[in-house]
Amino acid sequence: MAARAHIYSGQGFSLQRDKNRFVLPNPIRATVKESSGGKAVLCLAKHDRWTCLTGFGLSRVDDFAAQIAREEETALKKGVDFDRDLRSMQLYGFFEVPFDGSGRFVMPEHLASLANIEGELFFQGAGEFFTVWNPDELASMPSGLEFAQAACANLRAKETAKAKKG
Repeated sequence: MAARAHIYSGQGFSLQRDKNRFVLPNPIRATVKESSGGKAVLCLAKHDRWTCLTGFGLSRVDDFAAQIAREEETALKKGVDFDRDLRSMQLYGFFEVPFDGSGRFVMPEHLASLANIEGELFFQGAGEFFTVWNPDELASMPSGLEFAQAACANLRAKETAKAKKG
């Protein structure tokens, strides 16, 4: 029996809070924890093309070798170069970040700088992983991500208004 795939869907938004912590949205948090074998461990890495991060649970690492092989085969069929070492470093170069029962975690500074993250995060489910954006970076992306941009703007406005009331 094959293991059930862990799928990340939906969106979330977090303002940076006390002690420089952000909060993983509930649906994403539950999937990360399940994917990490019940451990409160979030894996974060730089997206290979966009100025954002990718997030996932530990079980996704089991699929990296097959993913690299598929990508290499596709590149060969298309007659384009494929740097297996670079792709391996991109995939396996993730950083494990612990989070508490409420989903609070501290964003490592080196990852924040790679994605231009400051005091806000937008989370977008993407199937086998999710993306983590600085809302301004997402807003500057070309066409194709309008659904995420609209969700981000809406959630940002709601969270900012809620923070001003509190």
